[in-house]
Amino acid sequence: MKYFHPLALPCFLTSSLLLVTPCSLAANQTNTDINEKRAYTYLKQLASPTEGIGAREAGTEKEQQTASYIKTMFEKFGYQVTEQKFSFQSGEMEGESNNIIAQWGDSTKPTIILGAHYDSTAMKTGSMGATDNGAGVAAMLAIAEALTTQLPKNYNIRFVAFGAEEIGLKGSNHYVSDLSARNEIGNIAAMINFDTIAGGDKVYVHSAHSTPYKRCKSDEYNSDTSMRNALLSASINVLGEDNKYVIHPDYAGYPEGVTGSWSDHASFACAGVPIAYVESTNFSINGKDGFDGYSQSTKEKLWTCYDQKNVTACDKKTEKNWGNIWHTQFDRLDKLNEIFPGRVKQQLDNNVEVLIELLTDPDKYLSLK
Repeated sequence: MKYFHPLALPCFLTSSLLLVTPCSLAANQTNTDINEKRAYTYLKQLASPTEGIGAREAGTEKEQQTASYIKTMFEKFGYQVTEQKFSFQSGEMEGESNNIIAQWGDSTKPTIILGAHYDSTAMKTGSMGATDNGAGVAAMLAIAEALTTQLPKNYNIRFVAFGAEEIGLKGSNHYVSDLSARNEIGNIAAMINFDTIAGGDKVYVHSAHSTPYKRCKSDEYNSDTSMRNALLSASINVLGEDNKYVIHPDYAGYPEGVTGSWSDHASFACAGVPIAYVESTNFSINGKDGFDGYSQSTKEKLWTCYDQKNVTACDKKTEKNWGNIWHTQFDRLDKLNEIFPGRVKQQLDNNVEVLIELLTDPDKYLSLK
């Protein structure tokens, strides 16, 4: 794996807490427009098997290598970085992983967390985890880099890269449990989950389901929609009506704009934290189990046979691919760029711009304090 950064950073970080020196601050005085375009470079370093790491399954050496890469990048940007190790068990599998936590602000202020899991799955199918979830981590790194020169006044921004999400949200569960044990969960104003934010036909933003997840205590659960609505507003201001985030329509079991418990946001919602979850998929497709967003695209190359008129498979009994990217042979940059030229990079850049707009001035869009 080649670790590199487009900026030369000759300055040093002082103390065990990696406090920022004036020299390192000066090194970060870069143009935001340049910073926010680096997400695709970071994605290649994460998900390309030839230019970077590639597949990163939980508990493997590749996942550990990815954690080290993320930690190195946050440190180069000048953040205070903590590596939170944890052990996990999933079925008969036992292993170790890490959460990488970075912030550059006053932790006594209300804290907004931007999180993304960095492990991948389904390597046997050929997946390199580009969409799921190299894209989320790459965008998070680009946002973190840009924010070093424009932190908000009234909020602390914290970035968390979660390990071992694909085998049961192990990293986010551990992180939230630790916050609760230290009586710090009450200072978390909101959590934004970046998971599969590029590759699908549309980019959606969700809030937690209006009905508490089965794993949660109902008296602690939070389904507040304020962060979802704030991100929607920010996307309109930055991208315009044609390219804004989308609120999914009502479908069986899921009212308009809400999501299930299958990603790291669930750990926070169960602990009483308002969440927003950004993902790219396509809820207009009548997929294997209906209009549930598990088919990411109408592109014919992702189907055995696609019925364009009815937005579904030609034959549900014989369809094998169902427009899926996640956990398949299509979740790799070479395939995605062949099928969707330019899409992944553009969606990454759009997500970075929206989050920079929101996180540099949260008070413009919401009041969570």
